[in-house]
Amino acid sequence: MSSLRRQLWQQTWPMAIGVLSLLGFQLVDSAFIARLGTQPLAAQSFTFPLSFLIIGVQVGLGIAIAALISRTLGAGDTARARRLGSLVLVGGSALMALLMLIMWAAQTPIFTLLGADVPTRELIRGYWAPQLVANWLGAVLYFGYSLFRAHGDTRLPGKLMVLTSLINLVLDPLLIFGVGDWSGWGLPGAAWATALAFAIGIWFLVVRLRAHDWLARSGLREEMRASAVPFMAIAGPAMISQLMPPLSAMLATSIVAKLGETAVAAWGLASRLETLSLMVVLALTMSLPPWLGRCYGAGDWPRIDALMRLAVRTAVIWQLALGCVMALAAPWIAVALSGNPEIRDELATLIRWLLPSYSLLGLCMLVVSASNALGWPVRAMLLSFMRLFVCYLPCLAVGAWLSGIFGVAWGAALGNVLAGGLAWGIFRRSLTLRMAAHSNT
Repeated sequence: MSSLRRQLWQQTWPMAIGVLSLLGFQLVDSAFIARLGTQPLAAQSFTFPLSFLIIGVQVGLGIAIAALISRTLGAGDTARARRLGSLVLVGGSALMALLMLIMWAAQTPIFTLLGADVPTRELIRGYWAPQLVANWLGAVLYFGYSLFRAHGDTRLPGKLMVLTSLINLVLDPLLIFGVGDWSGWGLPGAAWATALAFAIGIWFLVVRLRAHDWLARSGLREEMRASAVPFMAIAGPAMISQLMPPLSAMLATSIVAKLGETAVAAWGLASRLETLSLMVVLALTMSLPPWLGRCYGAGDWPRIDALMRLAVRTAVIWQLALGCVMALAAPWIAVALSGNPEIRDELATLIRWLLPSYSLLGLCMLVVSASNALGWPVRAMLLSFMRLFVCYLPCLAVGAWLSGIFGVAWGAALGNVLAGGLAWGIFRRSLTLRMAAHSNT
């Protein structure tokens, strides 16, 4: 077990640092934008659900990339792994470009549906175009990360996440507020800073890819015909699973929007803080599936069981400890993130209730990620549906109806707790049955 723990640590810590830096610069974006005023921050918050939707598609494709290539490598077929690597990089980038065009064309009805008024939509329009450019570059970079992770290299993705976050941190104040006589671009400057940072990251990724024999130029058409069905069997349910959170985020934002602009701004900051606080869980969902995929390809189910127990124990203990500390420090965290007293008070309320509940949310996220890697993508999709639409959203809506922002906080926390317990129970039963079947063959 100590050897397994050490290997898990070696695979996960580079991704944890990378995720921390990547999510940290998203929180930095929001913190700088908060200095522009409540309305720009609310405008950015309205774009979060669509950004999450875009990220959901790219993560779903990334899950399929990592799962299929790692299984192929586990079976010893390196030639096919190279062909798959080339196909997913080109095809994924083209698909994401099409999605960005759709998001631009449909922005007015979507943001109107989310509850943004006319002045807020005008602010969003100037921000949304460069943000879509940044989202596409981020997706291409993420596909490259998935390729490296499938080959067991988590260090380079971690390093590039740190690099891009540092570049963004430097560019943010320059492009938002300007320098000297130039007053900057305001809200759109945050998006351009992110786009430039991702573009530099892609350049470094391409340089490193040239040093590896992980891509192929021949046999791609035949491989596409042979792999389309198994790839979509993983990617389809995985994308649906990943699209559920942004859909849920849209519905949650529309619920919170009824409580006022201040509540939306506080909710947007809390959403950024959520992803940052889940850095270890997110790192595990990146480093663990390729490892599980190789074990799956080799038929090593006892090792899969040991890995999952260790990963879940690590995630739950870490998130619970971090959540309790941040809940105690909620007033000071809120002050650091916002200069508006009303936003600070509502944000502190959200932090106190939500952060400790992320221990069970993290457990659910690990189960969904592992289910995709282990050949249960439909089960992962159903677990995501139950988490969001059976547990989370109903509790949040009832809480908002009963007691405003305070009810939103405890309702969302209760939904996270219910989802984590439900997911772990279903996963343990499925894994026990699979191990029993494997031992009898």
